[in-house]
Amino acid sequence: MQTFDLHILGCGSALPTRRHMPSSQVVNLRDKLLMLDCGEGAQLQWRHTGLSWMKLGHIFITHAHGDHVFGLPGLISTMGLMGRTAPLFVHGPAQLRPFLQCVLANFCSDMDYAVEFLAIDTTRHAIVFEDRSMEVWSLPLDHRVACCGYLIREKAGAPHIRRDMLDFYGIPTWAINNIKAGGDWTTAEGEVVPHARLTTPADPVRSYAYVSDTKPVAAMAAWVASTTLLYHEATYGDDELALASKYCHSTARQAAEVAAAAGVGQLLLGHYSARYDDEGVLLAEARSVFANTILADEGLCVHVK
Repeated sequence: MQTFDLHILGCGSALPTRRHMPSSQVVNLRDKLLMLDCGEGAQLQWRHTGLSWMKLGHIFITHAHGDHVFGLPGLISTMGLMGRTAPLFVHGPAQLRPFLQCVLANFCSDMDYAVEFLAIDTTRHAIVFEDRSMEVWSLPLDHRVACCGYLIREKAGAPHIRRDMLDFYGIPTWAINNIKAGGDWTTAEGEVVPHARLTTPADPVRSYAYVSDTKPVAAMAAWVASTTLLYHEATYGDDELALASKYCHSTARQAAEVAAAAGVGQLLLGHYSARYDDEGVLLAEARSVFANTILADEGLCVHVK
């Protein structure tokens, strides 16, 4: 299978601690890099991944709160200092535009690359970006400001050619693309060799959902149904259910309930409140509902498979 990796740069909430940084992640899908949120210190955390900034094409911001965007000025500036020339596309709620314009006008006005902002309607579940290998969907969230998560889904690949069958029937290389597209092969003797005999099925389609900063959303389980990996904020535990509701966040148990209802492959918790010195209590609460749950941590790389 081709690369589909998630790198955690930060998984804390608004108050940085000595253990966790504010929200930021990088997705490496087939050597194309996407960033999800860009909290303070994101570029420093990026250094530990070994990934190239020059391969970063798109940044997807969930909402205009500082712990999700304060890393943007430094990252944009650093890429300019490193000689970037390819455009960078920043996606997010319209409320982010004035902040980004201020950063570009005051600190990044002489760069050799363009930064283009693409506003997202945070009330709609829709495709906000796609190319030949992936789709990115918005996931409307319920937070104190306009906010949306993101679902990254790779597009189905072509079936795999059986080299032994090519050799057996003497099929030339020029016919391979037609067979991958569903075609059969007719031998010189007139025998029709069906497509199914010449190929094996394509790799399963993988997907990753990033659900940050939200109260439970009734439609979420349907939107992320059967997702390979689900990241869901778990700011609080059951002990702070009232605070979760007041500040429009979720508990670890509520995150697990979404995972269970959606039938996802694995649940990844994050966005921990600074009040927890040990996230083990959050993990235990989530696993009581959805067993295949793990904790996000800075430096963690999860292979989406």
